[in-house]
Amino acid sequence: MVAAGSQRIDKWLFFARVVKSRSLAQKLVASGAVRINSVKTDLPAATVMLGDGVTITLERRVIVYRVLAPGIRRGPAEEARKLYEDLTPPPAPAEPKQAAREPGAGRPTKRERRALDRWLEPGDD
Repeated sequence: MVAAGSQRIDKWLFFARVVKSRSLAQKLVASGAVRINSVKTDLPAATVMLGDGVTITLERRVIVYRVLAPGIRRGPAEEARKLYEDLTPPPAPAEPKQAAREPGAGRPTKRERRALDRWLEPGDD
């Protein structure tokens, strides 16, 4: 028997539009990529209740949601956003790539190769 305000995690992930289909939600949970209140679950039939924290590990990011309501149907995105509160931390700022290199480190640039060629050419002495 399912308690009021609770739902299967695979259905909730589908209704909250985390995945495109319920079978994909079942595979995501079975792979161990979903945690409910910091406890890893691999059962698609695990129940999620109001106030639970759901952590989802996708390809390159981690999503943290707090369950606000069980889903009734897979509706539009505005309706799906009412099912959860997004607690995902902001991504860390990317470090800027350095375009310059230390002189003498690595391969010479085209400009440096031309200067070297001019220096090594038999000159018009």
